[in-house]
Amino acid sequence: MTARSMNAASSATRSAAQTAVAAFAAILLGSFLLYGVGFAQPQQIHDAAHDARHSFAFPCH
Repeated sequence: MTARSMNAASSATRSAAQTAVAAFAAILLGSFLLYGVGFAQPQQIHDAAHDARHSFAFPCH
């Protein structure tokens, strides 16, 4: 294996790792928004996300 092919493999691995981290962060943020708002007490926050929660079958009442 040459230095050039090793560099390309390292770059592909780094790119896959960055993609995995970004996907995990997006899942965490989405879950927090969905469930955090789902259990929020202020009525305005509850109403703002009401239709989105129902479209994902999240019971809110």
